[in-house]
Amino acid sequence: MIRIRRSFLVAVAAALVAVGLPGTASAGAQMPIPNADPFYSAGGDISGVAPGTVLAARQVPNPPNFIGVNTWQLAFRSTASEGKPIVGVTTVFVPIVKAPDGPLLSYQQIVNALGLKCAPSQALYSTDPNVVIRDAAALNVVFQRGWSVAMTDHLGPTSAYGAAKLGGQLTLDGIRAAKNFDPLQLRNSPVAMAGYSGGGMATAWAAALAPSYAPELNIVGSAQGGVPMNLVKMGYLLGEDTPHPAFGLVLAAAIGLGREYPDRMPVSENLTPQGTAMMNQVANSCTNDILAVGANHSAAEITANRSVFQDPEGRRVVEENSLELYPGIPRAPIFEWHSPTDVLIPVDAIDNSTRRYCAAGTPVQTLLTPSPDHLSAALLGLPAALQWLNDRFAGLPAPSTC
Repeated sequence: MIRIRRSFLVAVAAALVAVGLPGTASAGAQMPIPNADPFYSAGGDISGVAPGTVLAARQVPNPPNFIGVNTWQLAFRSTASEGKPIVGVTTVFVPIVKAPDGPLLSYQQIVNALGLKCAPSQALYSTDPNVVIRDAAALNVVFQRGWSVAMTDHLGPTSAYGAAKLGGQLTLDGIRAAKNFDPLQLRNSPVAMAGYSGGGMATAWAAALAPSYAPELNIVGSAQGGVPMNLVKMGYLLGEDTPHPAFGLVLAAAIGLGREYPDRMPVSENLTPQGTAMMNQVANSCTNDILAVGANHSAAEITANRSVFQDPEGRRVVEENSLELYPGIPRAPIFEWHSPTDVLIPVDAIDNSTRRYCAAGTPVQTLLTPSPDHLSAALLGLPAALQWLNDRFAGLPAPSTC
């Protein structure tokens, strides 16, 4: 179990805060290059429109190697972290042979990114090796079972990486949109959710938010793996004071949180010139480039004024996006898997969250994978997760290891 001293936690929050926020030195890096496709924006005022309402729809070609489906993209009304109406986009794959109101799986792809080109709705069609989603065609396995799949751009219209609560809300509204769009014949479909790592974080937040944010959805379960349940602890693990190979993820989360909470985070003038240059380099990047730029750096190295580590408002923002600290309880059963020796995520935060869910009566089945590697654990747990989802759609009682 990973043990974190309380004295470091304030520093960690600001490690996320201090390395990527708006300021005169790097204002151009703060927001991503806008998407020129008008489908991704809404005309007029959508504040009075219900979350999940479809604003635009289009049928698009299938991504490469997708077989036996029709593919649609839906733009829908969703809600930003602090209540502002925003436009979300989901890509929905509907098997050509399926029953009306057949199962709907909301699948949250791993997206560690700041560039809008990295969002699933675009990356599915990309040939750029730094953008393409190589494992996407594995969804053919569930298409053959007659399941429809909604894959939402869960980082939102500004690619706010690290804004985990936002990801949960977008996921739920993407499900609503798919069910609301009658040509898909999903209005009465049972729903399950799945995702790993960053996709697992959006899935886990959606599960926890659903009872209050989308209580009408018939969610039969969520499969969530390798979830970063506490961003404060994760920031410490990945390079608060000591250089770390994966520090780029902390840098990206700081920028993403700054995009989502521009009025609550310290400005980027606290960066050193090196820090500002790194921010500019990653502002429109996907995973590989983010990791390359941040490799073996730390927050302490690129922050000019360490006093911002004590910023209480910045700490609150990071805590508000840490699921371990969110009091809500998922109502639907959970399948959770991770490596007990995963070095990229705080495993104790997963354990603490699972214990709290179990104590509240939510069935949780936990699978511990033998690999210490974060990504290989995803593959090791996938067959069991798929069978668990199949059983939920079949209406079988959910097992529990609580």
